[in-house]
Amino acid sequence: MQSETNQTRSPSWLRTILIGRKPRFTLVRIVVLVVVTVVIFKFILVPIRIGGPSMLPTYHENNINFVNRLAYRWSEPKHGDVVAIRLAGEHMMYMKRIVALPGEKIEFSGGRLLINGREVNEPYVKYECRWTFTPRTEPLGPDEYYVVGDNRSMRHTDHTQGVAARYRIVGKVVL
Repeated sequence: MQSETNQTRSPSWLRTILIGRKPRFTLVRIVVLVVVTVVIFKFILVPIRIGGPSMLPTYHENNINFVNRLAYRWSEPKHGDVVAIRLAGEHMMYMKRIVALPGEKIEFSGGRLLINGREVNEPYVKYECRWTFTPRTEPLGPDEYYVVGDNRSMRHTDHTQGVAARYRIVGKVVL
């Protein structure tokens, strides 16, 4: 008699831990959690995998970060922001740092970044940079940003950099 009582109590105790005392309420919570998670990771925080060494040492290759798509809903990108830039399709993006804003002229001379002829302090650039190339004679357009990676020890010809249109900037990288 005692063993029958223990057998009936065990499943009840296990069920209470796994499902709870109110299975319908637990099901509703699970559905709400799934819907909220899908909405957040589909429309707000988009995962991005880093492929390549261009953002070293700030971001390491093969790490996964998230892009906040709402970051620039009410404000524009700023100097130093790390952003995701959509290339083609839904999932092909670059991760770069904004170094120049619309209306600015950019130049790399002797490994130094110059914006409108003034040197810019870049504490995130840890490796020695020797880049020197012809400055842009025209300022960036009204919806153009100049983006480049943090690893400036690579030759600038091996680096993907340049002007990114505002509509291609998906959002700000977080974490």
